[in-house]
Amino acid sequence: MADFLQVSTATESREQAMSLARSVVTARLAAGVQIIGPVASVFWHEGEYGEGEEWQLLFKVSGDTYDRLEAHILEHHPWKNPEVAAVPIVAGSTGYLRWLRVTARHD
Repeated sequence: MADFLQVSTATESREQAMSLARSVVTARLAAGVQIIGPVASVFWHEGEYGEGEEWQLLFKVSGDTYDRLEAHILEHHPWKNPEVAAVPIVAGSTGYLRWLRVTARHD
């Protein structure tokens, strides 16, 4: 797995997003979380077409904490089958990657 990841999920409300972000950061499973929203969403769910608004969360994490982060999100998320997707951070500014390296690793 990559050294660092950006992991995304979404919630129905800002309050749910803030609660999930707080629980992840205070558990030291992410260096930080950005919350974006509301964002428009168009999707298929349980065989039906849907549209709505969601609040997107972007977690900045160390690759070696992904499994614990995923488990935490699945346990604390208000939806029974939320999106949890990770993409590698392949490049970034020196200062940002230094901050991420120091903050996100808990060996």
